[in-house]
Amino acid sequence: MHDEPDVPDAASEGAFGIDAFTLDDRLRLFHFAAAEKRGDYLWLLRAFDRGRANYQVLLHASEAAGLLERIAADHPAAAAVGDVQSLLDALADWRILDRSYDGTRAANLAEYRNRHYVYQFTQAGYRAYRAVEDVLGARLEDAQLSRLVFPDVLADLHALAEANTAGDAEEVYRKLGRLDSVLNEMAQRAARFYLMLGDLARTNDTRPEVFLTHKDTLLAHMREFTAELGRYAPLLAEAVEKTAATGVERMVEYAAEADERLFRSPAERLADWRHRWEGIVHWFAEREHSEAERLQDATVTAIRSVLALLRRVTEARRGGVSRESQLRHLAQWFTSCESDEDAHALFQAVFGLGAPRHAGVPYADPEQIPGRASWWDAEPVELARTLVQSGRTPALHGPGRIERNDAQRARLRAGQLQEQAERRDAAAHLAADGVYSRTLGEAETRALLALLDVALAARVPASRTVAAASGSAHGVRLTLTPAEGSTTVDTVRGRLHLDGLRLEVTA
Repeated sequence: MHDEPDVPDAASEGAFGIDAFTLDDRLRLFHFAAAEKRGDYLWLLRAFDRGRANYQVLLHASEAAGLLERIAADHPAAAAVGDVQSLLDALADWRILDRSYDGTRAANLAEYRNRHYVYQFTQAGYRAYRAVEDVLGARLEDAQLSRLVFPDVLADLHALAEANTAGDAEEVYRKLGRLDSVLNEMAQRAARFYLMLGDLARTNDTRPEVFLTHKDTLLAHMREFTAELGRYAPLLAEAVEKTAATGVERMVEYAAEADERLFRSPAERLADWRHRWEGIVHWFAEREHSEAERLQDATVTAIRSVLALLRRVTEARRGGVSRESQLRHLAQWFTSCESDEDAHALFQAVFGLGAPRHAGVPYADPEQIPGRASWWDAEPVELARTLVQSGRTPALHGPGRIERNDAQRARLRAGQLQEQAERRDAAAHLAADGVYSRTLGEAETRALLALLDVALAARVPASRTVAAASGSAHGVRLTLTPAEGSTTVDTVRGRLHLDGLRLEVTA
């Protein structure tokens, strides 16, 4: 939804706060996570975080030590933190903490000269600390597809359209911001989920029981998600179109007007909210190239991958003993050998690599040697050195030339474009002339069946006010509505009878 952050190499003039941190300063924020005393640094920052939660922002070294003692009551590892003052100075040098002088703590001139310092989180330092905590606290439960969010997104789109029509700027700001955050979270969850599937596939090579434990849950979760996404995708696309019809520029201006970010100019706010709305359109309303369709395709591909992995595991265990168990038993036999000679004999019996290598190579021209000739009398066959030494046939030197048939590719592309044009024309005829009281041609019949297939896939209604089912393709929409009795569509292939349903094709 948002572009990658542009981190400046040097702080701009007049910058303050987190904007004053250059690229090098921001990278140095994570030094504490790789330092030798990274555990001590982490517990000390957790003490500052606890103080921040209790509105105790500025902490002296003694107060930080006191918070560590309280944390050690629940976490004994915190009691092992050593010299707090040296840790604070290092964190201040890395600009994770901000160090300032507190003269009110000096009771006399000697203490005043001792420079009593107090410390607090910098904005960038707190973000770096939270990033490390997020990594340490990450769990497998975070990697899941959020299928229950679609009804909320649909309701928010309807509410956004109503607020834009009524001119409620604050409600437009709230709903548009919530949609943006929900879609960002959905994209992050999906990315973590597919990464988790990759890790599970790699884990299967060493621990197949882990995969077998989670396979049913994974398949059920992905199937429910793709069914819910296919059910709500046309409804969400329609809701986005209706919201855009109320006025995109007015909606963006309302959101920018209610935006309370102090350090953004009005032009930057308008550009930012316009970009967020374009992200929502890209998610649901771009039809064939929307992010929702890509997410559904990725989920279907993941289901096929999990099923293929399950088939591989099942075939490996079909004999009752897995390959892992066989290798473990073989390793135990090697360990139990009393001498090297016994180990060599076991190796020879199992792998048989000491036997002579046999190679079968035909003559370059088999007709020159009679089939009845004895091997003793026939001419020998020349063998390549790589075949004799390693058992591999000699490879070609360099890659072979790729033959490109541009004429054939052009013909295939022209045929594809012609077929797409015929489908669009047939769909336009369906929308203009209807499907009843006439006989549909072959192209119109194919277009109607394709639309009917899409509509029946989303036949379950999302609410009582929604039609029985609808589907769209090639610029038209097919709607299935309840009807008394049955309706009949005449086609060149025959008659299509629909019991209790009526078809309506609109542009």
